[in-house]
Amino acid sequence: MNTQMIIIIGAIMMTLIAVMNWIRLKSKHNDFADLLVDQIEHDLELRKTLAMGLYLRFRKEDQNDTYSSTFLKEDPVSFEHFVADIIEAKYGGEMFVSKASGDYGVDFEDRREEGLYLGQVKCEKTDVGFEAIALVHSNMQKWGAVGGYVITTADFTEKAKKYADGLNIELINGVEFVTLWLETMESDTAYIKQLNPTDT
Repeated sequence: MNTQMIIIIGAIMMTLIAVMNWIRLKSKHNDFADLLVDQIEHDLELRKTLAMGLYLRFRKEDQNDTYSSTFLKEDPVSFEHFVADIIEAKYGGEMFVSKASGDYGVDFEDRREEGLYLGQVKCEKTDVGFEAIALVHSNMQKWGAVGGYVITTADFTEKAKKYADGLNIELINGVEFVTLWLETMESDTAYIKQLNPTDT
């Protein structure tokens, strides 16, 4: 065998080894990602921690905040867009996020085939009371909406849950919102894999 042929065979072998290693690593990465998502979906404490992380990421600035430089920090108004993107990914429709001020308690509008849905988001550490639900319900009546949402990083008081009963307003607490977020990430991943079936 001449030197040129040995070099060509060597190059082919190196390429094959590199491709096989890449496939093996990619497979391990996907297995790890699937395992991580599965763990988060089944671990309530982990979802509570992620909900608190969202609160820390999007909350309003506090003058006495010693952790502001420690965490990824975004403008609190960005939380409305973040939530609206997830609701749109989950339920579809045409999404519109309201201006930060003068929204009368409506942070987003989702126009779907079955009608208009209104939503309010609350980046809170403490449980949300009935007032947010009352605002959404009032606007639903005014605008002829078929449904509504109040979404928080925390939870809802018992009074708020009772108040919402029968109003066609879905209350989504922090843990439920994290679950919804994970579901939309899973569907995005599945969609991307359909577009590129070799990416497994």
